[in-house]
Amino acid sequence: MKQLFLLFFSVCLIQLQAQTNLLSPDDFLPHNIGEQFTSHHLLVDYYEYVAENSPYVQLIEYGRTNEGRPLILAFVSTPENLAKLEDIRLNQLRRTGLEAGEVDEAMDFAITWVSFSVHGNEAAGSESSMPVLYELVNPENESTKQWLNNSIVILDPSINPDGYSRYTHWYKRYANKTPNPDLASLEHNEPWPRGRTNHYLFDLNRDWAWATQIESRQRLIQYNQWMPHVHADLHEMGINSPYYFAPAAQPYHEYITQWQRDFQVDIGKNHAKYFDKNGWLYFTKEVFDLLYPSYGDTYPVYNGAIGMTYEQGGSGRAGRAGKNAYGDVVTLKDRVAHHTTTALSTIEISSLNATRLNQNFVQYFEQAQKNPQGKYKTYVIKGSNPKGKLQRLTALLDRHQIKYGKVNKAAKATGYDYQTGETSGQTIDADDLVISAYQPKSVLTQTLFDPDVKLVDSLTYDITAWALPYAYGLDAFASEQRIRTDADFQMTTSTNKNLAKPYAYAIRWQSITDAQFLSSILKSGIKVRYTTVPFEVDGATFETGTIVVNRADNRAMGDDFFAMMETLIEGYQGAVFPISTGFVDKGKDLGSGTYEFIETPKVALIGGESTYSNSFGQAWYFFEQDLDYPLTILTMDNIGRVDLDEYNLLVFPEGNYRIGESLQEKIEDWVSSGGRLILIGAANSAFADKSGFALKSAEEETEEDTMEDRLQAYGDSERNYVSSTTPGAIFSTQVDTTHPLGYGIGQTYFTLKTGSRTYPYLENGWNVSYINKTPITKGFVGTKAMVDLQQSLVAGVQNKGRGAVVYFIDNPLYRGFWEQGKFLFSNALFFL
Repeated sequence: MKQLFLLFFSVCLIQLQAQTNLLSPDDFLPHNIGEQFTSHHLLVDYYEYVAENSPYVQLIEYGRTNEGRPLILAFVSTPENLAKLEDIRLNQLRRTGLEAGEVDEAMDFAITWVSFSVHGNEAAGSESSMPVLYELVNPENESTKQWLNNSIVILDPSINPDGYSRYTHWYKRYANKTPNPDLASLEHNEPWPRGRTNHYLFDLNRDWAWATQIESRQRLIQYNQWMPHVHADLHEMGINSPYYFAPAAQPYHEYITQWQRDFQVDIGKNHAKYFDKNGWLYFTKEVFDLLYPSYGDTYPVYNGAIGMTYEQGGSGRAGRAGKNAYGDVVTLKDRVAHHTTTALSTIEISSLNATRLNQNFVQYFEQAQKNPQGKYKTYVIKGSNPKGKLQRLTALLDRHQIKYGKVNKAAKATGYDYQTGETSGQTIDADDLVISAYQPKSVLTQTLFDPDVKLVDSLTYDITAWALPYAYGLDAFASEQRIRTDADFQMTTSTNKNLAKPYAYAIRWQSITDAQFLSSILKSGIKVRYTTVPFEVDGATFETGTIVVNRADNRAMGDDFFAMMETLIEGYQGAVFPISTGFVDKGKDLGSGTYEFIETPKVALIGGESTYSNSFGQAWYFFEQDLDYPLTILTMDNIGRVDLDEYNLLVFPEGNYRIGESLQEKIEDWVSSGGRLILIGAANSAFADKSGFALKSAEEETEEDTMEDRLQAYGDSERNYVSSTTPGAIFSTQVDTTHPLGYGIGQTYFTLKTGSRTYPYLENGWNVSYINKTPITKGFVGTKAMVDLQQSLVAGVQNKGRGAVVYFIDNPLYRGFWEQGKFLFSNALFFL
């Protein structure tokens, strides 16, 4: 017994000594915090060092980035609390209703999650994560030890390691030995694509709800396993700004509770106490609103938390020291001090209000399950929608732990039809996907599915419409009635004929899932056609755009053809129809010229300085991750020297391009010889009004309009400007379904319009998707912008020689979440 006591005493003594001698970041790193940027691997090393030497920290790696860097979380609390961490986690989920069982009221912990540097070149966040960790476990810091008694603190020191590394590596390579505050110096002028975004140049701060990126998907698993009470997201902004913290600006989403609003004020006042003491400048209630659901502040808010953005003036432009417009030198050391202060202040105020947080958290989720606050109580996604679309939608719902089901027998309800914009009687069939608002994730569900978003102020920071049925191109309706589900929703499986060696295979063209399958077929070297007219055969009906793979076209492969097709079909989640004969019942026989060959795309994508990095990244991601399709990246610096005949598809993402006469002639000749040119968004302006291109700019405003605009009041200038803008709204468009660009889309395509630039209908070309005089609109559209956008082009095609030019006025790949836009883009890729 005495020996056991001595052993226990020795272990405790060793732990106490290690804790007492714990190195600060300044002592551990080869530099002091704020003197130099810390490489990501050193940041991880420090977190691992602290976890190994402090009983107050548990560290996990929750994933890897595209470039193989670790994503880590540190759980910080007392050793006693960490010993029962899993029990605390499950108890927290029981409070939300996501986990069954009784809540243990004795576990009244405040769970606070702090995220650092979602934008990689806003590096002061990640730099501050190290002193924040140290102060929480510092044996001499009595305050933090007291907070940890009733707190679980979760630290994500670098949400975006790839972007952070891109910035910090570049900076170290080009910065002066002594920090140069002159903003003209190279160290303050980061090159394209900058470190803000991740590997695929996606803005991870806009990806929480859409979860397109590997970092977001892995983080959401952890977030939804914990459902914290408070989430702070640490950013930086322009160097001329001071510090911003909560409370947020209007517009607030109408579902944000008064409790969440009030606690933001409490947190802001706690921060102000420290900033006042130090004489640091700050502001609140401006610019950064709580509306768009995919931010690091709003996503937590719609999950019951107190979500906040903190913004420090500086960002990548500031470097280690930069002189702002007011003559003040903004240093990295100061920026880190400010972030460290707000992070610790957040943890403090959470600890002081642990009981309030838990009580209001329980009330929030009880209301969600018993009395959802929104107008619509049920969202019905018709089972007749393409299976591929339903699969991708349910995958997203599963990531967010949004529950869904089905009814056992058909029922009636009144509902708002997303496609027509009308409210009428609807039928709920047994194979429909039914999403009830009566569930723990009620607010998030309503936020993502409501057809309209209530705006109390048109001055908002981001897009104002995003309803998933529009994004996914779904036949769906929203009902004010509560419709209870009877069973789990399961998609019906295909019941195709099993033909050993069919005459042909047919694949209906209905969703991006089908485009993925087509991509895999073409990469295998199999020859493929698509139909330009509907046909019926073997008792099945196939619409235009149907993919047809004939045995005859691939006879050189012999029996290998069937083996390859069977292998490809095994990895495809959609339906493949084996066809027994080329003699069809209706339409044209399979040997008809109405079945066009698909020329395997040889893709070149323009990247580099002239492109908008986000738009380039969205196209890059689409090809590599959505389609798993190869491409070559060219730049405007080398396109003039490249033999374009090596490619048959050239994509210009949004950008600011200068197309000289010789390059224009080269591209024109290439198109005329059979190339396909795809222009996205702002890229259209480089070719509009040019000889040989059908796209023409809209008519200039009249002199009367110009004179009226001159009489604006200075104080109204911002709101008058807004009247001419479309920050991000949904418009219905008419679709020419007879054109290959419109195959599979349906009569109506809902476009996400993020700008007000308009072009009239093509005079010499095909207007495949266009806005008419009376479009359905969702979100904010300025009054002047609304007039200009009526009767304007959204997607058109100009035939030119043996090739074509595709004009996408809106970006169909925007942020990687507009699923129907991806499908529209796939038509341009494979059919033209």
